[in-house]
Amino acid sequence: MPRRRSFYDLRHTGHTLATQSGATLKDAMVRAGQSSERAALIYQHSTLERQKEIAAALDARVRADRNSSDGHDGGSSGTQRAREG
Repeated sequence: MPRRRSFYDLRHTGHTLATQSGATLKDAMVRAGQSSERAALIYQHSTLERQKEIAAALDARVRADRNSSDGHDGGSSGTQRAREG
């Protein structure tokens, strides 16, 4: 017999889906009515699919940066360029 879902199961699912849909940590805190980041992190789950999306986005960003530069970065580091961009 399947386990009955509780209010907290539904709450967790809702907040997890919100974070997977792009809600920031602050968004999750507000939605859940929480004042601590630690409590809101409960709803942050990393999936293999999400890791693939992040890797693809990083790859696209690096490729775009390489294509837009002439190969001379003026001595600035990747971190510095990220802060500037």
